[in-house]
Amino acid sequence: MKNVVKMLEPQMDEVVRQFKHDLNSEVPLIRKVGEYVLASGGKRMRPMLVLLTAMLAGYKGDKHIGVASVVEFIHTATLLHDDVVDAAVIRRGAESANRVWGNEASVLVGDFLFAKSFSIMVRAGSLPILQALSDATTKMAEGEVLQLISTCDLDLSEEKYMQVVREKTAVLIAAACLCGGILGGITPEQEQALYDFGLDLGIAFQFMDDALDYVADEAEFGKVCGHDLEEGKMTLPLIETLRHCSAAERTMVEEIIEADEVSPEALESVVALINRYDGIKYTRVRATALVERAKTYLQVFEAGEARDALETVSDYVVSRTH
Repeated sequence: MKNVVKMLEPQMDEVVRQFKHDLNSEVPLIRKVGEYVLASGGKRMRPMLVLLTAMLAGYKGDKHIGVASVVEFIHTATLLHDDVVDAAVIRRGAESANRVWGNEASVLVGDFLFAKSFSIMVRAGSLPILQALSDATTKMAEGEVLQLISTCDLDLSEEKYMQVVREKTAVLIAAACLCGGILGGITPEQEQALYDFGLDLGIAFQFMDDALDYVADEAEFGKVCGHDLEEGKMTLPLIETLRHCSAAERTMVEEIIEADEVSPEALESVVALINRYDGIKYTRVRATALVERAKTYLQVFEAGEARDALETVSDYVVSRTH
């Protein structure tokens, strides 16, 4: 993965410069909040995928920089809104923006980023890219609401949860991959392959987040461990565990997940239960299978540096520890 990051470093620097340029506003707080979230790090996977798929598609222009920046704009907006909805206090190992500036500022700056994203896309003049990203943001909003109404639902099925993940997380990653292909003027079959690649990769990415929420070190993972449980989120490790545990164990989980606060002891009890029924292992196996399928979609493109890099990013998704 380090080799891919190094290969893309000059282009990613341009993406960050474009991002900062697009933050221009007469309201200084917008730039402050936007740059704060940008400076907090993150994997920048979505803009990287735009750059790599554009390379895979043989694109030779410079519009991929702006498209990658817009995708990161949209992602940053969702982070600002998510942290408010989740009452998060940590994001990427630092205080979340809503913790620093308050919920109101986070929501409104997120709104600005969404609105500015569409303004930039219209100026770029590509209707297919506008369509791809507008469809993605619509689905993401639906996914957020679907997750909200699924809170504390111990009967949530894996299929229904897959829908939450697909719409909340994976569709933007799929759209990022599709946009790179659109820029290169590839065939409809290849466009579909890139979209399917991104969709499976995005679901796998979220599944790994699900697993890491219960096992990763807080300083390394960048958010409070067990936060999903505290927020009543039904994620794959817990869904798998509830499929196999006893009625008494299910009652214990229900009492913990519906409590106002989850104590460290309660979290340990749930983690122990998840380990007993191989919830983490199951989640990792599901993520690995999705990544392997995702890589098969790339076979419609010629072998080369770009395809190798996309396969490396895919493998990183399931090997990461934060």
